[in-house]
Amino acid sequence: MSTPGIGAPGSGALELPLFSLDVQALDLGSGVKAVGLELLETENRAPVRGKDAAEIWSAVFPALAGNESYTVDFFSHIERVREFCKPREIALRDAAERCVVLPQPDQEQLRQIFERFEGETFGVRAGAASQSADAALEGDLSKRGVDAYQPACNRYTFCAICEPEDGWVTLLSESLWPSEIIRRLRPAVQPFDIHIARPN
Repeated sequence: MSTPGIGAPGSGALELPLFSLDVQALDLGSGVKAVGLELLETENRAPVRGKDAAEIWSAVFPALAGNESYTVDFFSHIERVREFCKPREIALRDAAERCVVLPQPDQEQLRQIFERFEGETFGVRAGAASQSADAALEGDLSKRGVDAYQPACNRYTFCAICEPEDGWVTLLSESLWPSEIIRRLRPAVQPFDIHIARPN
């Protein structure tokens, strides 16, 4: 547990952290290792959205990647992504007909990306392979969207499918299991009023 409850003065009751990050193994079929990360308001179990969510997710992904490089992949609304990145000097590479790649955005840039594109589905991949173009995956992302990650994820530390509006990330990884993910995330989310849990 990352943040224990704090006793409310004089009440004897525990005051719950504002947010919860649930980390749980997912069953997506044989041969697919996946972990779900769900960011919720603790009290009403609604997805966390807006500035709070953007700040938390922008701390989560660098922590998950550790010392490895990572990229953010967009495979829809490409023109809007270009228009957003250019004035903010966020590096962008046209990867395929319907795929743009943002190599190694810093935490502040990630925050802006998660806030601006909250209503979109996009991807993040990390590992040595993300340092250079992956024409096969990027071409496949252009054609198939998130389904392209499944056959490619064994080349990466993780491939993540981000659905910020739902407070949800699906992490496809051969090497990261829930306990390791929690270990990496604890220091990164410490500044937030957040509780990391493993439901079930």
